Amino acid sequence: MTKVLFGKTSAGAEVNQYTLKNSKGIEVDILSFGATLRSVRVPDVNGKVRDVLLGYDSVAAYENVNGYLGAVIGRNGNRIANAQVTIDDVTYQLEANDNENNLHSGKDGFHAVNWNEVEADDTRLVLSYDSPDGEQGFPGNMKVQVTYTLSEDGELGINYKATTDKKTVANFTNHAYFNLDGQESGSIEEQELEILASYYTPVVDSKAIPTGEIASVSGTPMDFRQMTTIGARINDAFDQLQFTGGYDHNYVLDKADGSLQLAARAKAKESGIQMDVYTTCVGVQLYAGNFVGGQTGKNGVEYENRQGFCLETQYFPNSVNEKNFTQPFLSPDETYDSTTTYRFYV
Repeated sequence: MTKVLFGKTSAGAEVNQYTLKNSKGIEVDILSFGATLRSVRVPDVNGKVRDVLLGYDSVAAYENVNGYLGAVIGRNGNRIANAQVTIDDVTYQLEANDNENNLHSGKDGFHAVNWNEVEADDTRLVLSYDSPDGEQGFPGNMKVQVTYTLSEDGELGINYKATTDKKTVANFTNHAYFNLDGQESGSIEEQELEILASYYTPVVDSKAIPTGEIASVSGTPMDFRQMTTIGARINDAFDQLQFTGGYDHNYVLDKADGSLQLAARAKAKESGIQMDVYTTCVGVQLYAGNFVGGQTGKNGVEYENRQGFCLETQYFPNSVNEKNFTQPFLSPDETYDSTTTYRFYV
């Protein structure tokens, strides 16, 4: 493991970059700021190393560009309708930062704080953060720990743990944008994807709040039960795709019993790089990077829309307010414990 100073925040805090490595040539860079997954370098089918993750070259970009690239998201990933949540008959007002809704916990989310190092070696990094009562508008003092691991089999694991002293919301994810041909290679629309989900949660309109329905993907462009290119149907005249400018929807995973289960597979023909996603979560948000364009990424690459795709493992969007969904509340006598693993191979 190597550790270097990546830069400083606008407040003067030092941001470290940690690099995990295995003997197969896979390297992973993680920043203390936002506990951010910055790079994943993987040898392709010809042995050429490709960085398959979108990201930035400076702390300032991570602070100022609102793309959440590679960051840990919390206390709540995804959207909360009307930026409000009611817990034990008390209504808490959150930041309305996305069409009157709360998205990814607002500007003070976990993506925007500098995490503390707990443990670091060649294949394991543990970071922690203490979120005070009232931060982001949520109740409770919350202690959070994120552990990154890299195995010899190319498995990049992310484990989240948290405790609280008041009932609160706990729904963490990572907002990694993947491009399996490399972050500089352009559109991801020809890359292939399979999601092990027979149902998804349709949204009401362009504000992307679910209706509460759990709908079948059968016969719709939302069906990824067989390996399909991401762009095959992304521009179809289907209301759900038109609402969100392409895929930005939560899938209800077929196997979601709390154990680590295969959720999705992706592959790129040109590089030969493949990725399997395993999770203990009930859902995964497919976001096709519909609005990621207009940003300058690593090595000066100008990102365009649909140059990276996200598979954000999570509770369903607005599940705090939707009785039909599994709800992400954490009580003082409980420990939040969630794991997602990305396996890279050719």
